[in-house]
Amino acid sequence: MRLPEPQILRFVRWLRDHRGLEFDPTTVEGYDRLWRWSCDDLTAFWQAIWDFERIESPTPHRAVLAEERMPGARWFEGAQVNYARHVFSHAHDAHAAGHPAIVFQNEALHERDALRELTWPELERQAGALAARLRAMGVERGDRVCAYLPNVPATVIAFLAVASLGAIWSVCSPDMGPVAVLDRFRQIEPRVLIACDGYRYGGVEHDRLDVVSTLLDQLPGVRDAVLLRNLEHQPDGRSLATRGRTLHDFDALVSGDARVGPEWLPFDHPLWIVYSSGTTGLPKAIVHGHGGIMLEALKGGLHNNVGPSVQTGDRYHWYSSTGWIMWNSQPAALLGGTTVCMFDGHPAGPHALRPGAERIVDHSTLWRFAARAGVTFFGAGAAYYAGCLKAGLEPQRHADLSALRAIGSTGSPLAVDAYEWIWSQMPMRGGEPIWIDTISGGTDFAGAFVAGMVTLPVVAGEMQVRSLGAAVEAWSEPGPDGRGRPLVDEVGELVCTKPLPSMPLYFWGDDPPGPQGRRYHDSYFDMYPGVWRHGDWIRITPRGGAIIYGRSDATINRHGIRMGTAELYRAVEAVPEIVDSLVVDLEYLGRESYMPLFVVLREGATLDASLMKRLKDDIRTALSARHVPNDIFAVPAVPRTLSGKKMELPVKKLLLGTPPEQVFKLDAMANADCVAWFVDFARRRAHGGR
Repeated sequence: MRLPEPQILRFVRWLRDHRGLEFDPTTVEGYDRLWRWSCDDLTAFWQAIWDFERIESPTPHRAVLAEERMPGARWFEGAQVNYARHVFSHAHDAHAAGHPAIVFQNEALHERDALRELTWPELERQAGALAARLRAMGVERGDRVCAYLPNVPATVIAFLAVASLGAIWSVCSPDMGPVAVLDRFRQIEPRVLIACDGYRYGGVEHDRLDVVSTLLDQLPGVRDAVLLRNLEHQPDGRSLATRGRTLHDFDALVSGDARVGPEWLPFDHPLWIVYSSGTTGLPKAIVHGHGGIMLEALKGGLHNNVGPSVQTGDRYHWYSSTGWIMWNSQPAALLGGTTVCMFDGHPAGPHALRPGAERIVDHSTLWRFAARAGVTFFGAGAAYYAGCLKAGLEPQRHADLSALRAIGSTGSPLAVDAYEWIWSQMPMRGGEPIWIDTISGGTDFAGAFVAGMVTLPVVAGEMQVRSLGAAVEAWSEPGPDGRGRPLVDEVGELVCTKPLPSMPLYFWGDDPPGPQGRRYHDSYFDMYPGVWRHGDWIRITPRGGAIIYGRSDATINRHGIRMGTAELYRAVEAVPEIVDSLVVDLEYLGRESYMPLFVVLREGATLDASLMKRLKDDIRTALSARHVPNDIFAVPAVPRTLSGKKMELPVKKLLLGTPPEQVFKLDAMANADCVAWFVDFARRRAHGGR
């Protein structure tokens, strides 16, 4: 099968034809020249992205970048855009060529081996109809419209409707409890809440009307509530209507004849509010703008090699809930004219959590969906691939994956053995192993600092390149001038020395308001004034690639040697008996540090003396004697955030004596039931036991 021309080659040819610039991204040296140009001349690079992607504005911008500073950079002042308008600019051509906007499957459809498709004209019509009804409710520019919805097409429709009006979107996943949701939504005082009656996950239906009722009671500014019927048994939601609040049916709202098209908005008009994890305090409410997010998302298509379906036939899937920033990559694919393939449910099948004899774990579920939907780009968190590997899954025995061209991964470092599993289990492409596109970025700027490049070789365990326009470096500790020293082939703090268009406009409710707010400054600019510190340890390799070693605030410091945790996890989780692991270094003033390792065992395995010795020997061999933990404990599960990140720092704080209620926000966790074990462990340690 002949593969479409890589998107990056289309871009560099455009640069040659329209700017007279010559770059060759098929070599490490050539890509490095392109990356350095993109960072050295931000004005030329971002103007090129604007022109290459044909972003429209009825008014010209006065400058690409008014002032190169952080925080507070001002981009494309004078320009007007709208995220939804750019999405719908693809509708006519894509529909005429027979490409749907969205292909969808949930657990009920999966059981019937069926899909639902939403055409581009229907996506535009429903979003326009909902926008008209929201406007009739009194929603205006700058009003917040919050959603408590799963990963379904209705959520995308609602987002585009809100963006069309210039209102501000914010979403939480319905698997989040009321405390976590209120910690987020109460900060921004929404005018409308769009919520579902519940969700199904692993064959178990979860009625969430009681949670929705609690949210509405605690959000007094909500005068209109919209209910999406998502459960098959459809519980009665009429009690959500009160004397001061009107209840609307989502399906009725999107079926109306009246339509409102997207408004022209200033480039930096707020688009959405996303949140930090909230595991150790009140989540930061991060405000992003229409124009900056559009530019970052469209640039991301060059790195992910995902283009308009009309040109490439691309179909994009990233397994995610609405509680993770990767959900936003789905409307971002629509922004580039690409068909999006959405799956809502448990990745191990529609019966994975059913009790008793009905419980069936099927790790081929997502792969069979990908085959049925014709997915060309398949993305998921790194933990998903590790789980497939541990389960011994051979996806091509269950599904025809001949359409696949790329595998994406993020959320945590992808282990080397996961690379090997993907290469051995996925179809070859052009006689070569399938391209693995590993990225690392964050909710903070809704983008990637380090990413993939399909024209370059892939090295297992290493992200290929620093993203275009992102002046990423590894820095040493600050010197007398407050700046770090750039490091190559050494572990340092991940910094970005120049602004990106998608960096936050501000944090909602910060003091003082705007980009000079204290929380905003303390989150990114406290260590190196005027330079973004992301909070990850990174090593830039001599090839120009990058390796992420985990969060810098949870890094191990043994005998003066700083170490990230990712390397240790790779060694530990390569052991067949180990499903998951977490390590923390407990540093005590005046005492030697104590480093316990917590492991989750495969069913039937026992943490006996033999397994403990093997684990320590493997760590010593793969890493060093300094990495060997003092003790190893079997735990029921590793605490994780809703986006799947291991909660190293909260566990560390707990074991150093911080009260658990100050450390864990249970409703902001994916598996809060495992906290009790660690709380008991901390209590026993505090009293001299283990």
